[in-house]
Amino acid sequence: MTIKALTEKLLLQFSTRTYKDRPLIVAIDGLSGAGKTTLVKKIEQELNINNKLVILHIDDHIVKKNKRYQTGYEEWYEYYYLQWDIKLLATKLFEVLKNSIKDINLPFYNKSTDTITTKQISVTSDSIILIEGVFLQRKEWREFYDFIIFLDCPREVRYERILNRDSYIGDKQAILLKYKRRYWLGEEHYLDIENPTRNADIIYNACI
Repeated sequence: MTIKALTEKLLLQFSTRTYKDRPLIVAIDGLSGAGKTTLVKKIEQELNINNKLVILHIDDHIVKKNKRYQTGYEEWYEYYYLQWDIKLLATKLFEVLKNSIKDINLPFYNKSTDTITTKQISVTSDSIILIEGVFLQRKEWREFYDFIIFLDCPREVRYERILNRDSYIGDKQAILLKYKRRYWLGEEHYLDIENPTRNADIIYNACI
């Protein structure tokens, strides 16, 4: 599917929705290195609806380090279950969007200072909300989406992207070790318990 065809599908979903008092909520789900952020940028360029498009990155809303590192749990568990305040986002983001509330107060994480700042986001009922990130179809959040796109990309391609991208972790060996301990095990857990491809409305090939 081309970007043009994908955006046309989103616009059709938006124009034919039965509810008109709240935005269309779209999840862009996928594993690490699948190309989620890149896809969102392409959709934004193709849609070209300016202030009617709101983009949210779930990684902007993670918790402070002391809540997700060295907690006594295995690293994959910290990543999947502790990286985000799952209940808070369910109530402060997803339920708010679903209930047509126009002003959303969300915690934003500052990586350089390891601090949380609350910021307000304004949305309108005639908006399309793109929420991009990993683990979006966890059971606590899945029911809130109107449309779900899951990015499919071969493991070897995703791994190569990660090794060339995440230099903040260290050299390639350090990146590989952290992903093996933390991220990839968390993703395997997600695939096992949620089967995200089963519930997605579109499986998008992000590696063509």
